[in-house]
Amino acid sequence: MPDMEHEAPDRAILLMGPTASGKSALALALHERLPVEIVSVDSSQVYRGLDIGTAKPTRAEQARAPHRLIDIRDPAETYSAAEFRADALREMHDITAAGRIPLLVGGTMFYFRALEFGLSDLPSADAAVRRRLADEARALGWPAMHERLRALDPEAGRRINPNDAQRIQRALEIHALTGRAPSELGRAAPPAPPPFHFIKVALMPDDRAALHDLISRRFQDMLDRGLVAEVERLYRRGDLNPEMPSIRTVGYRHVWEYLTKRINYNQMIARATAATRQLAKRQMTWLRRYPGVQFFNAPGAGKGPETECLEHLRKTVRPVGKSGVIIKSAGAGRPANNNSHNGPG
Repeated sequence: MPDMEHEAPDRAILLMGPTASGKSALALALHERLPVEIVSVDSSQVYRGLDIGTAKPTRAEQARAPHRLIDIRDPAETYSAAEFRADALREMHDITAAGRIPLLVGGTMFYFRALEFGLSDLPSADAAVRRRLADEARALGWPAMHERLRALDPEAGRRINPNDAQRIQRALEIHALTGRAPSELGRAAPPAPPPFHFIKVALMPDDRAALHDLISRRFQDMLDRGLVAEVERLYRRGDLNPEMPSIRTVGYRHVWEYLTKRINYNQMIARATAATRQLAKRQMTWLRRYPGVQFFNAPGAGKGPETECLEHLRKTVRPVGKSGVIIKSAGAGRPANNNSHNGPG
């Protein structure tokens, strides 16, 4: 019998990658072969009604492999990295208590970092301050707001992309509430130690031109499946605006601009695909700097990422901790004690 006081921590798998790299398909394939339950790591898929443009798993896919932390917020609400971390850890403990492995899948890289390394003790969101900052951004533009951040906190200004409106707003909000630079506050509080042992894998395309082509074709497919109508339903609610995190999502803000006649249809397509390519570039840059990641090529010639990733996980994950998990070989089917959890939505 192992010494319970010195029992190794439960394992969790982090499956990361840029947008359009095939993460969701790989997660579904791994769910068929491993005793895993999927937890979404996507700051846009948390919103109800944002389905097509976020590439949210379909109802059929969710019936096949339930995803937790999807459809848990109304688009008028905010959702912070701190809230994600608390929600994700709760779901992960629930999964391991059932004897299974959490498989966290997505492309919101800051959420992965918050999960693994913790967050500083920063003030909660303040709706009044956020509205004031959003009003200023509408008048001045987010690049000007980024310049303000650079003046107040040069370190945060260098770290945050000038087009990342959500993080610019949060950093300025923290400064407004505390009078201190967010970077200074971040150094003041040591991060919480990770409560799990994280096995980090990522899909990384080696052909950028092919990825760009895929992004273009995927956005056109979203339009064909009704993205404009989906955004129009959100617009007709009357309580949403383009400064809200939900509507700032890539693709949604561009269709919103088209519906409000700020741009034409072709401009909408061009701007949305360009923004998605920029997002993918930022995600890949972040991943290359993230420690301990095992990279796999996005789908292509030779052995697919499903086979290679499965082989890697079979070597890496062992029966540890309370979960007592055992990975089955490819083609062996799902375990008999399927403790799937139908997550939100």
